[in-house]
Amino acid sequence: RANHRLDQPSKALIVPGNRFEFLEAFAATEAVEQGQRDGEDFRPGGLDVLAQHVMAMACAGPFREEDLLAEVQSALPYAAIGPAEWARVLDFVGTGGYSLRAYDRFRRIVRDAGGTWRLAHPEMAHRHRMNAGIIVDAEMLEVRFRNGRSLGRVEENFGASLKPGDTFRFAGMDLEVEMLRDLELVVRAAKKSATIPSYMGARMPLTTHLGERVRRLLSDRAGWARFPDDVREWLEVQDWRSQLPAPGRLLVESFPHERFEYTTYYTFEGWNANQALGMLITRRMEDRGLGPLGFVANDYALAVWGLKQVDDPAVLLSSEILAHEFVDWVQQSYLLRRAFREVAVIGGLVERQHPGKKKSGRQVTFSTDLIYDVLQKHEPEHLLIQAAWADARTRMTDVSRIGDVLDRAVRGIDHVRLDRVSPLAVPVLSMIGRESLPAGLADEELLVEAESLAAAAM
Repeated sequence: RANHRLDQPSKALIVPGNRFEFLEAFAATEAVEQGQRDGEDFRPGGLDVLAQHVMAMACAGPFREEDLLAEVQSALPYAAIGPAEWARVLDFVGTGGYSLRAYDRFRRIVRDAGGTWRLAHPEMAHRHRMNAGIIVDAEMLEVRFRNGRSLGRVEENFGASLKPGDTFRFAGMDLEVEMLRDLELVVRAAKKSATIPSYMGARMPLTTHLGERVRRLLSDRAGWARFPDDVREWLEVQDWRSQLPAPGRLLVESFPHERFEYTTYYTFEGWNANQALGMLITRRMEDRGLGPLGFVANDYALAVWGLKQVDDPAVLLSSEILAHEFVDWVQQSYLLRRAFREVAVIGGLVERQHPGKKKSGRQVTFSTDLIYDVLQKHEPEHLLIQAAWADARTRMTDVSRIGDVLDRAVRGIDHVRLDRVSPLAVPVLSMIGRESLPAGLADEELLVEAESLAAAAM
């Protein structure tokens, strides 16, 4: 973090946990030496942020909507905002929207006969200044049984991706989700092995730029001489027993392992996208009778296992997966509710700070859940529902990177059928059963398991 000083260079000690991570560290070091940095893809501005800006301008003084629209359109993220969408934003800030306009607390600005907008009451400026900002705290969910026994806490980003009936492994047990209520994930003991076999906690995903660099390292056989012997041997055995990911194509391997049929997709699109893709692929496998049992993801790959062999992975990777399975997953899980809470806070619909007190995360969640249910029933096209969908697609699930995987699958899939696990699959399979728990005996057992996997692959 630049030593928290702008005038000093950053220093880092990189400790790779497996051979894939060595390649990532090698690629990152090369990029730094060459002066190349990760960019940030352009994304349209959020409507919740725009609503907050409108309220801030009203606090500064009265404004005419056409003048403020011209100013907003001068910013590239909002250049495409048209009069109709602009009118929706003003209506939301002024009334809360069609379903909420009967409540005075949502009436924050008013338009006079001359077309000028101003604060509905001077107190609104004080309330806005107490709550302005676009950083929403990441909440933790309490995982507990219905009888009240607590098992620990998980990040809400993980819990929100689950729906009732989903199973995951946590605290050494296979658990089935019953409900997510307020900030509690209510579970019961699962009757079968967990679909998501390990809870690993939150992490920053591999960037697109770094993923592309790792793929280039894999395809540059002449450059392997720069790697340690064990990394070079790993790549050579992979190339001999299977093949390596080719530029612009998607490598998929299928093999039997411990009584089940495994399929591994080497996407290099980061953990967030791979986790979401695992949710979608297992849904599609279920529909096609392939009996999916679980999946595990890391930054580089997604491994899915089930009762039946996947003969044609292309049918699981068609673009319709983003139109059907993705929409069903987001609506049936708690992702949209979580996204709505964030945009509701940023857009000013729900206030965290009040004079002399602050709402807890549980109180904010309770408030936004009530409003969400009302809007979904009476006004599903509400501005903040639209903003929540945009957030769920981009930030929470990396849907654009899932789209990149599907595009690569259309260009060409290299599907390799093997008789046992491949060297390239070892890092992701060794994550099965691993959790974010203190070091101890479990770590030693996982190390033994990883070594046995590597021995089988090599």
